Amino acid sequence: MTELAAPAALAEPPSAPAAIDRRGMALYGVLGFAAGHPFYMFSTVLALRLQAHGVALAVIGFFAWVQLLPTLKFVWAPLLDRYAIPGFSRFYGQRRGWMMLAQLGIFTSLVAMALTAGDARLGITALFAVLLAFWTTTLEVAADAWRIELYPSQDEQGPIVAANLWGYRGAMVAAGSGALLLADWGGWTAAYLAIAAAAFLPFPILAAMRSNTPGARDRLPALVTGVIASIAILGATAAATAAIGWVILSLAAGAGIDAGTNVTPWVLACCMLPFLLMAAALPQIRRAPPHARIRRSALIGPYVDFFWRYGFGALTLMAFVSLYRMGDVLALNLSKPMIRDLGYSLSQIGRADSVVALAASALGVGLAGWMVTRHAMTWMLAIGAVVAAIGNFGFVWLANQPVSEGLLYIATGADQFGNGFAGAVFVVYLSLLVNPRFPGAQYAFLTGFAFMLPRLLSGAGGSIVTRIGYDNFFLLSGALSLFAVVFLPLLAQIRPRSEENA
Repeated sequence: MTELAAPAALAEPPSAPAAIDRRGMALYGVLGFAAGHPFYMFSTVLALRLQAHGVALAVIGFFAWVQLLPTLKFVWAPLLDRYAIPGFSRFYGQRRGWMMLAQLGIFTSLVAMALTAGDARLGITALFAVLLAFWTTTLEVAADAWRIELYPSQDEQGPIVAANLWGYRGAMVAAGSGALLLADWGGWTAAYLAIAAAAFLPFPILAAMRSNTPGARDRLPALVTGVIASIAILGATAAATAAIGWVILSLAAGAGIDAGTNVTPWVLACCMLPFLLMAAALPQIRRAPPHARIRRSALIGPYVDFFWRYGFGALTLMAFVSLYRMGDVLALNLSKPMIRDLGYSLSQIGRADSVVALAASALGVGLAGWMVTRHAMTWMLAIGAVVAAIGNFGFVWLANQPVSEGLLYIATGADQFGNGFAGAVFVVYLSLLVNPRFPGAQYAFLTGFAFMLPRLLSGAGGSIVTRIGYDNFFLLSGALSLFAVVFLPLLAQIRPRSEENA
C-alpha cells in the first residue's frame, strides 16, 4: 500500500482541491458532536465543580491527569483494529460498532458523575471521570481510524476535519457553557444529567444508519445483542478501572504524595522518559527486516512501523508534536478557575463560552480547513502556533483589566479562535504522518503522544501557579507554543522510507 510522505511535502501546497463530500462532512459533524460533549465535563467544568466544593487548587490540578488517558490510547487502539463488538459490528461494521459501544459508555459515565455531583468522595469522582475520558477517547479512536481510511489525502482531509471539529468544538462549547448556566440555576447534578442526555443523541442516529457490511441484515437482533454485550463490557471496564485506581492511590499515599507535594520535578522526569526509551530502541528498529517479530506484532507492530519509517527523525517529530498544543492544554484546566477568581460568575463564564466561543472556534476551524487545502503545511503550522499563543497571552491581559463581561468575551474569543485554527491544522498534519496500513493505531499513538507532555505538566499546573502566579503561568504556556515554530525547518528535511528504498 502506498505510504504518505507528509513531512517531505511540508513546503509544497496540495494539489487541486478534491470535490467536497457533503455526506461525509455531515457524518463527521455528527461524530464530532458525539465526542465533543463529554470533554469539558471531565476537564474545565469538573475543575469549576471541584473549586465550588472547596477542593484545593493543587488537587484540582491533579485532576487534570484524568486527561492523560487520551494520551495513552495507543495502549488499547490496536484492539479496535483487531476485534469487533458482538451484535453491533455484525450489522454496522467494525468501526461503527466500537462507536456505538463508546456512546453507551459516555452516557453511563455522565449519569454516574451526575449522581455523585456532591464530590463527597474524591476517589469516586475520579473513577467516573476516568471512565468518561476512556469512552470518549475510544469513540475518537474509532472515528479517526474510519476517517483516515475513507479520506487519505490532504485535500480530502481539510473539509472533513473542519466538519468534524465544527461538531466537536460546537458540542464542547455547548456542553461547557450549558453546564455552567444549568449549574448556576439548578445545581451540578442537573447540569451533568442534561449533558448526558445531549451526548446520547447521536446514538439513535448511528443506530438508524444503513449497514455498509456485505450481507448484513436483521438490525434489531444486532442492536439487542450489542446492548447486552455492551453492558458486560462496561461493567468489566469499570471494575478494572476501580482496581487500577486503588493501586495507584495506595502507591501515591505510600510515597507521601498529597496536596502539598511539589510534583513538578517528578513530572518533568516522566516527560523525558519516553524520549530516552525511543532513542534507545531506534537502532534495533531501523535494522529490523520485514519478517522481524517486532514489525509483525499485532500489539506493537504499528508503532514500530512509525519509527522504522522515520528513524531518528521520529524524535524530532515527537518533540514538535509535544510542544505544538502545549499552550492550549495548559490553559484548559486553570483558565476558568483564574477567571472565577477575578470575580466573574458562573453565568458570565457560561455566556462567554456559548455564542462567543462557538463563533470564534467555528471561524478558526473553518478558516484553517479552507487554507490547508491551498497552502503549504509549514506556513499553516506556523500561523496556528502564533494564533494559539495569542490566545494564551489574552488571559494575562484579562487578569490586568477591570471585571467586564465584554472584555471576557474578547479574551475567550481570541483563545477559542486560536484553539480552533491550530487544532484543525494539527489534525490534518498528524493524519498525513500515518501509514494507511495502521490508521487507527498510529493516529492514536501520535495524538496520544502529542498531548502526553502538556497534560503531565497540566496536572502540576496548580502547584506551578501557587509558586509563579497566573500571569507568569500563561506567559510561559504561550511561549512554549511559539517555540514549536523552531522545529519547522527541521521537519521539512524528514522523509519516511519504504521497503523499496530501505
